[in-house]
Amino acid sequence: MIELRKSAERGHLNHGWLNTFHSFSFADYHDPKYMGFGPLRVINEDLIAPAMGFGMHGHRNMEIITYVLEGELAHQDSMGNGSVILPGNVQRMSAGSGVRHSESNPSATTSTHLLQIWIEPNVKDVAPGYEEKQFAESEKSGQLCLVASPDGSNGSVTIHQDAKLYIGVFNGAQEASMTLAPDRLVYVHVAQGLLNINGIRMNAGDAMKLSGEADLTLDRGEQAEVLVFDLPQWPK
Repeated sequence: MIELRKSAERGHLNHGWLNTFHSFSFADYHDPKYMGFGPLRVINEDLIAPAMGFGMHGHRNMEIITYVLEGELAHQDSMGNGSVILPGNVQRMSAGSGVRHSESNPSATTSTHLLQIWIEPNVKDVAPGYEEKQFAESEKSGQLCLVASPDGSNGSVTIHQDAKLYIGVFNGAQEASMTLAPDRLVYVHVAQGLLNINGIRMNAGDAMKLSGEADLTLDRGEQAEVLVFDLPQWPK
């Protein structure tokens, strides 16, 4: 089964300093039909104005992945980590038993464009953890690069869930395919550009849910960047 979620159907709030789009129910946006997909609970597309950001706040029992598309994101947390996340970097923070962090745009002139992703963990109250890795454009060009997994394979960041996240960049004749297991869920989010997904033309911000499908095909990209989530049925 294939279900489309068009960009314009997402929740949208513009706070002035933050222009945000919610693929699933979050904060003041609530839609009982979109509470998540498997353990994938949040995909927020955020545009943060220069010199603005989220002050120190807390999380528990969530795997939080941040992926910067444009600009920079300054991060500080209660574990003692501090960094500036650049485009192509994948940051993973396991909130576990509890963590506090802040996120801000360090630029005085340029907006920050990012995706923040929350995945429910399969273990509770683990010690909080942090990882950040850079994935070169060449690793994603014309192929799906594994960036998050339960075992850190292929240099991916490690998450506490039987889930995998791939990122690919496609343009022109580049194409990729994936055989899908019948007992798994797949969620595809187009971050930028235009792309055919299983023959359906998709725009930036569009998404596709797949369950019981045999294959995933990606082709005819126009400056496209795409995220592919391989997910378990959840809750079990």
